Order: sequence, then C-alpha cells, then structure tokens
Amino acid sequence: MKSRMKSLIISVSEQIPIVSFYAKTRGWHFILSWLHRITGILLIMFVWFHIYSLSFLYTPNIYDAKMQLYTLPFFAFFEWALAIPVIFHALNGGRVILFETFGWRNDDLMVRWVISLSIIYVMLFSWILLLGNQTVSAFFFWLTMLVLALTLVYEMTSKIWNIRHSIYWKLQRISGTFLLVMVPSHLLFMHLNPSIAKEADIVILRMQSFFIKAVDICLLIGALYHGGYGIISFVKDFLSSGVIRTCLCALISVVMLIFAWIGVKLTFLL
Repeated sequence: MKSRMKSLIISVSEQIPIVSFYAKTRGWHFILSWLHRITGILLIMFVWFHIYSLSFLYTPNIYDAKMQLYTLPFFAFFEWALAIPVIFHALNGGRVILFETFGWRNDDLMVRWVISLSIIYVMLFSWILLLGNQTVSAFFFWLTMLVLALTLVYEMTSKIWNIRHSIYWKLQRISGTFLLVMVPSHLLFMHLNPSIAKEADIVILRMQSFFIKAVDICLLIGALYHGGYGIISFVKDFLSSGVIRTCLCALISVVMLIFAWIGVKLTFLL
C-alpha cells in the first residue's frame, strides 16, 4: 500500500516540469529540502496573519464580522489546504532531526513515513472539518500535547546541548521539536472545537486561563523564533553581499520581535 502510494505521488510529481528536472538531476532529497523551506515561509506568513486576525479581539463585534468571512467556501478550502504544509513541514523537520541528531540513516524509509503520515493527518483533518460538531476539553487536550512536546524537547536538549554549535542553532532545533507536536495539534484543536476560533466571546473566555495563556505564548515565541531563524539561514545561504545580507537579517529580526510583542501583549490583555 505504502509503495503504491509513494509511486503514485512520484508519478504525479514527475508531470511537473521543474520538479521533474530537479528530481532527476539533484534527487528527491533536494526537492524535499526546498519544499521544507517554502512551506516554512508559508507557515510563518500564516502566523503573522493569525496574530493580525486575533488583534481584532479588542473589538469583538469586528472580530465576529471578519470571522463570518472565513465561513465562505474559499476560506474553508484554504483552512483545509493549510493542513498540507503544516504536517509536511513538521514531519519533514522531524525526519531531519532524526537523521542529523539521532543517527537514523535509513532516510528512504523516513521519507516514506513522512509521506504516509502526512496523508493520514490530512485525511483525519478532512474528516474533522466535515463533521464540524465535535468538542474537546481545552485543558486536557493541551495538557496531553504539552507533556508530549516537552518530553521530546527534553530528549532533544539532552542530545544536543553539549555539542559544538551556537546557542541559536540549538534553540532552533529545540523549538522545532516543540512545534513538531504543538503546531499540528493547534490546527486540529481549532476544528475539534469549531466555534472556539470563530466567536470572540468564546476565544476571550478560553484565553482567560493562565494555562492557555502559557501554551499560546510558548507556541507564539517558538514559532516566531523558529521561523525567523529559518528565514535568516535561507538569506545567509543564498545572498553573497554582506551588507544586504546583514540588513535583511536585521529586518527579519525586527519584524519577528514586533509580531512577538503584539502577540504577547494581546495574550496578556485579553
């Protein structure tokens, strides 16, 4: 089943001229590397948009009016489509961590797992999105996910803390391990409780909990740091001009700090 699924995906991908060219000349791992960068940029843009959308909670009636727009078919499709880059980026990041840090060298097997688990997640997400009538406890859901995420973070930290890399690199890997669990969980949670992100009163009530505030801030800081580090690494890898590279890296850092300040302020003031 997995072999047929992989063959189907490769067959479809080979019909795309650019993908086909680089797959044949540079290999599929080169394609996965670029997909990881592209999905990472898309996801950090979504984080910015998410913070911008939540800022309307200061005026609940405006927030509710804007959320009504997201019930339109186009936005419903966008919400479903977002699951694809989210789970791919998370699982492929996990593959990279297992390969470079924990020495799992059977990369072909891990690629198959990334593809298979991504498809399973998207199918599960589709089912939840179509049902639209389920509910879960925010406290117990996030407590479970947080325990799992922090367990993985502990394993990752103990593995890399004493190796010869910068603290920024280590924090990027640690934040990635945390987000591997928390970001796909966040997307699922929003649709396990369909009204929880669509009605201002319910969102504000949920965010009154100190525990939920802590989870949201950890998610926010982790996502902005991880995304910012990734974009800065991309800039350093592909820009030769030292001045332009330094200016862009500084600009990215400032933008991330601004969004972090907006998000943290919003979380504490609600």
